[in-house]
Amino acid sequence: MNRSMTKREFLKCCATSFCVLSSSYLLGYPKTSEAQTPRKGLIKTKLSPYFTSLSGGKIQCELCPRRCRVSKGKRGFCRVRENREGKYYSLVYGNPCAVHLDPIEKKPFFHLIPSTTSFSLATAGCNFQCKFCQNWEISQSSPEDVYSVEISPDEAVTKAKEVGARSIAYTYVEPTIFYEYMLDVGLLAKKAGLLNVCHSNGYINPIPLRNLCKVLDAANIDLKGFTETFYRELCDGELNPVLETLKTLKKEKVHLEITNL
Repeated sequence: MNRSMTKREFLKCCATSFCVLSSSYLLGYPKTSEAQTPRKGLIKTKLSPYFTSLSGGKIQCELCPRRCRVSKGKRGFCRVRENREGKYYSLVYGNPCAVHLDPIEKKPFFHLIPSTTSFSLATAGCNFQCKFCQNWEISQSSPEDVYSVEISPDEAVTKAKEVGARSIAYTYVEPTIFYEYMLDVGLLAKKAGLLNVCHSNGYINPIPLRNLCKVLDAANIDLKGFTETFYRELCDGELNPVLETLKTLKKEKVHLEITNL
């Protein structure tokens, strides 16, 4: 029996469709004879380097402060990492659901190569659940819920150069959840003379953060509130790890801007 679509479902459908259409246009697929058709449920995997094996085939994720303990066949809080036979895999490696060419000021950076454009990437998923999220249509989705395209790290850098971008931005959702993809794109971008920038909630563990800082040129961190109560009740997260991220970025000499959002 058919049922009516809710307003939230309608808006989510419209938003994800727009992301796909704009991504396809930017990537030039309509101009090619072999157009890539965005696919719903596209899964691209890569083994995560940040997990600890536990008894009974369980694992503990070491990427963000949640440190999810995940049983075989299950996923972590972010929805995009899965325990497959005792190994922890990213499900969003090279399958972004949003690809745009944005002004750097939209990231938002106001003291970094102004008036330039940034090739911007995002996948489904997030490690927060902010009640005020403006990109909830993709941040609160699983890879199966969105339309994605296949873009390898090499292809991302090539396209960024073709469209005249001065930087590649990891943005729209929390980029920590597609860490492996961000890092591999970042390594190639740096070699190609592009800046790597991210817009992040800052909820990442120290070891992966310091490793990321080797390729990261700039970060804009959302300092969403100033109390643990705010973070717990409105973001389902914690304040202190975000403050530690700010300190680490400063120590690692990554250009840092802060947004109260």
